[in-house]
Amino acid sequence: MAELKTKRNDDSVLEFIDSVENNQRRTDALILLDIFEKATGMKAVLWGTSIIGFGQYHYKSERSSQEGDWPLVAFSPRKANLTVYAMPGTDKYDSHLSKLGKHKTSVSCIYINKLSDINTDVLSDIIKDSLAEMKRQYPSAQAT
Repeated sequence: MAELKTKRNDDSVLEFIDSVENNQRRTDALILLDIFEKATGMKAVLWGTSIIGFGQYHYKSERSSQEGDWPLVAFSPRKANLTVYAMPGTDKYDSHLSKLGKHKTSVSCIYINKLSDINTDVLSDIIKDSLAEMKRQYPSAQAT
């Protein structure tokens, strides 16, 4: 089994955000950092080279032999968009997403072009609900 490349590390979250080239994405990432910290009550930790995570749980895939640690909730200021990781799956948030504003989704990701396109209070509710669901599913989950 291949080892996961994306692991929690001690690199500086603020230095990473400061390195984001796109000015709008960098500004939005700082705002997202504040939203996530308030919604989770946790400190941000860098995972890999570009994911800002909160909390941690250990998973074992039901479909493969893969297992590892992953943040309970996270975001990343990617080149193409801001990616929010809602680990229970975005299908659980249909009613929230209908009120969020302009976005796209995949299985566990919400893609946002810029924060001014969305309602950040609704995003905060999604983060809180996602965190609560992950803690319910993984009672041994840890705060950061």
